[in-house]
Amino acid sequence: MVSNRCKLVVKDELKKLGLHFIVVDLGEVEIMENISEEQRASLKTALLTSGLELMDDKKSVLIEKIKSAIIEMVHHTDEVIKTNFSDFLSDKLHYDYTYLSNLFSEVQGTTIEQFIISHKIERIKELIIYDELNITEIAFKMNYSSVAHLSNQFKKATGLSPSHFKQLKDKRRRPIEDIGNKPENPAITT
Repeated sequence: MVSNRCKLVVKDELKKLGLHFIVVDLGEVEIMENISEEQRASLKTALLTSGLELMDDKKSVLIEKIKSAIIEMVHHTDEVIKTNFSDFLSDKLHYDYTYLSNLFSEVQGTTIEQFIISHKIERIKELIIYDELNITEIAFKMNYSSVAHLSNQFKKATGLSPSHFKQLKDKRRRPIEDIGNKPENPAITT
């Protein structure tokens, strides 16, 4: 689950099956009851119909937790990102960052760093479009060491400077679910 809409879909499907949840969060669900194989199969089918997947493989679950933690940090918090992502992920998931990084790269075919950068760039696009913060404030909010660092990374990822992106009339953005899953063509992401 990578969005609040996903969480609503999961909650709705659990209710339809008569299951009571304790937590439905990005990437994980905690249910009060023991779930039968029949209920599990029904839930899996219902989620697939909605474009979601029920995962049982521990590595896949951990990958989803990594993605969810990054998405939560980049897209769903209004706080200034002050922490190092490697420390944040290690603390949150209780694994050594090297293990998380190697697993993520092996399974996803991209690094955690590239996944984070892709999400940060998309969030920067969003902040530019909202036009509530200037580029200096955005750089601070997104924990860039300087406006130049943000601008260089933005241009490398999109092919455009932040100021040129701001001038575009057609500011195409990507759904959160599509960010960082495959190597991107910079010309397509703008």
